[in-house]
Amino acid sequence: MLQSRPANFPTSAGVLLGLGLGAFFDGIVFHQLLQWHHMLSGWYPLNSIDNITLNTTWDGIFHSVAYVLVLAGFYVLWQWARRSELRWSRSQCLGTILIGWGIFNLVEGVVDHQILRLHQVNETVPDSQRIFWDIGFLLWGAAMIVMGVAMARAGAQEGVHAKGSLQVR
Repeated sequence: MLQSRPANFPTSAGVLLGLGLGAFFDGIVFHQLLQWHHMLSGWYPLNSIDNITLNTTWDGIFHSVAYVLVLAGFYVLWQWARRSELRWSRSQCLGTILIGWGIFNLVEGVVDHQILRLHQVNETVPDSQRIFWDIGFLLWGAAMIVMGVAMARAGAQEGVHAKGSLQVR
């Protein structure tokens, strides 16, 4: 009788969760709490009620997409957990979430901040200083990816040495 090997934590689930959590952090912290930028504030500055309404609507659409990403991550995780012996690994879970969040920062930072100029990270500082906030946002994303890859690999190596143990690490 063949014994099935426990499956590693699903990378796709962690990345989807990280993308969604990164988007939620951006929307809640930057858009709402700090009010540094809104989704379209680079194109439609917050200088009229109509522009504020438009930006708030697009912030809501952005949060809806974040919600769908988190739900998709939980769905993928649920499917993996139901169909196989999933080896739960704290390192792999947190690592893949960091990878997803870092990807969010890099894509959002390059596409929205630099290419489309939808907004910049901190629109409350003088124009000449905004690029430094944008660069910091990109570096933060890259650092999360590097840390996430290291954590996910370490978690996968734990599984190789665990000899089939299903313990949470």
